[in-house]
Amino acid sequence: MNTKYLDVLAQKYDCEEKVVTEIINLEAILNLPKGTEHFVSDLHGEYQAFQHVLRNGSGRVKEKIRDIFNGVIYEQEINELATLVYYPEEKLPLIKNNFDNEQELNHWYKLTIERMIKLISYASSKYTRSKLRKALPDQFDYIIEELLYKTEESANKEQYYTKIVQQIISLGQADKLITGLAYSTQRLVVDHLHVVGDIYDRGPEPDKIMEALIHYHSVDIQWGNHDALWIGAFAGSKVCLANIIRICARYDNLDIIEDVYGINLRPLLNLAEKYYEDNPAFRPKIHSDKHTTDHEKLQITKIHQAISMIQFKLESPIIKRRPNFNMSERLLLEKVDYDKNEITIHGNTYPLENTCFATVNPEQPDQLLEEEKQVIDKLLFSIQHSEKLARHMKFLMKKGSLYLKYNGNLLIHGCIPLDENENMEKMEIEGKNYGGRDLLDIFEHYLRHAFAHPEETDDLATDMVWYLWTGEYSSLFGKRAMTTFERYFIEDKETHREKKNPYYYLRENEETCRKILKEFDLNPDQGHIINGHTPVKEIEGENPIKANGKMIVIDGGFSKAYQSKTGIAGYTLLYNSYGMQLVAHKHFNSREEVLSNGTDVLSVKRLVDKELERKKVRETNVGEELLQELSILNSLKEYRYMK
Repeated sequence: MNTKYLDVLAQKYDCEEKVVTEIINLEAILNLPKGTEHFVSDLHGEYQAFQHVLRNGSGRVKEKIRDIFNGVIYEQEINELATLVYYPEEKLPLIKNNFDNEQELNHWYKLTIERMIKLISYASSKYTRSKLRKALPDQFDYIIEELLYKTEESANKEQYYTKIVQQIISLGQADKLITGLAYSTQRLVVDHLHVVGDIYDRGPEPDKIMEALIHYHSVDIQWGNHDALWIGAFAGSKVCLANIIRICARYDNLDIIEDVYGINLRPLLNLAEKYYEDNPAFRPKIHSDKHTTDHEKLQITKIHQAISMIQFKLESPIIKRRPNFNMSERLLLEKVDYDKNEITIHGNTYPLENTCFATVNPEQPDQLLEEEKQVIDKLLFSIQHSEKLARHMKFLMKKGSLYLKYNGNLLIHGCIPLDENENMEKMEIEGKNYGGRDLLDIFEHYLRHAFAHPEETDDLATDMVWYLWTGEYSSLFGKRAMTTFERYFIEDKETHREKKNPYYYLRENEETCRKILKEFDLNPDQGHIINGHTPVKEIEGENPIKANGKMIVIDGGFSKAYQSKTGIAGYTLLYNSYGMQLVAHKHFNSREEVLSNGTDVLSVKRLVDKELERKKVRETNVGEELLQELSILNSLKEYRYMK
């Protein structure tokens, strides 16, 4: 151990008693049960459904209420208490309206505070007092701690505890206390949150999800392909920027770009109005709960065409300067016969429909008009100078990674590229071949470099972020080619098909999953791969738990765009000291429905894995860090105080 480091540490622990106390504390923490991990994936901007799952802990809140009060209070009271914990500010006025006089209301306050104190006590039973204190509302932490540690033998202090509650009510602080207790309960039922990719695109409120995550007490993120696209746009990739605007136009979410992040779309609209007309292939997918006028739909349709053509043009130079991307087949603008209005791909010729080639020069189809250059340059300047977007992207980088090894499990949004023989596919990058974990590490290296150097817009790192969105060996994409062009312009649906990487059928095999876990230095007997990205079609009988429990796919359709295919509205995963449970969610209608009916939009919980012995902190990532601290403290003790 470095003696200089120990000398610095000794300034904090300046006597033997302090060192010994901390050693005792850490040893005790190591023997507590591990906290509950909560896994979510593919949120796609669906903030309302996500925040409800976050508030109810995928059913953990009501589960704990039942543990305490089942058979003691009525089912209606259980539902009311649970809803109060989820939405205290909204539920309190509704409850208070039911009381005719102050005496009845005060009795309800007293009863509810007592119940919520019991709930807090139960929810915090595997935490230290120090950790509990951090979860309590600052203005009431002393009062709550007094009430929490009330015992049956405290008859001498009974009037003391009664007076505390009476004073809270008489001083008009009951609503604030109940609200604080509700949010503390939400925090205590889940120790750590994992977001396994795709916060952005399709849904209308990814920014609100980002704000919720920024203020969440403990979270990590595994980037999805859509998240990488937004990171790439902020990092200077014009083609990534064109993609995010195109997708927002497609799903009628341009207000995310313009209103939320303050990006001026007027130059793009002016270009679109000049060159494009109505086009059925580019009309936006309208939200059922959003009113969009015919004039607005037409404007979006024109913008959709304008940015799509800019995107297709911007792809070509990257494909040409990066032959190792192996994407020459995607130079589709060069494969068009503009006189006959048809295209030849993979040896077959297809007629084109709904075309919008007004800005294309057939002699040099990837050439941007001067107007298009100015538009994309202005958009890039705006997006890189959006303070709100900068804050969100920096948080994504700080908390994010392409994969995560956590408590013996591998968390990854997309795939580990494999060939048909279960071998790790390799990609040549700057003269060296990478596959498996090494490939993901080099991808992340380039993504972080691109983000750190946004002024470099045509370098390999920036191009590589776009490759993560669409390349055949990308761990985030997981398909051989992205057929965006074909879906717009070719009627034959066979050309729309995107062939998946063999990983997506090989992951059904236990041995494949065990091989991948070994690749990441994880124990294949105990570990799991937790995946998002591909919606599980439960409506067709697909099982999200694969490979004898080694593979768990938790994309069940948070995004409304996928729910008709999945038959549900998302999966979440819970992993506590007893084992893993997968939770399927029904469609979330509205917060108002929850407030009125107390519904939790949960369906069946499925046991994934049961621990033979209750898992302790010692066996977790946090435990590894604490053991390192213990080793250092023991070294300090021997170095300074055992001489």
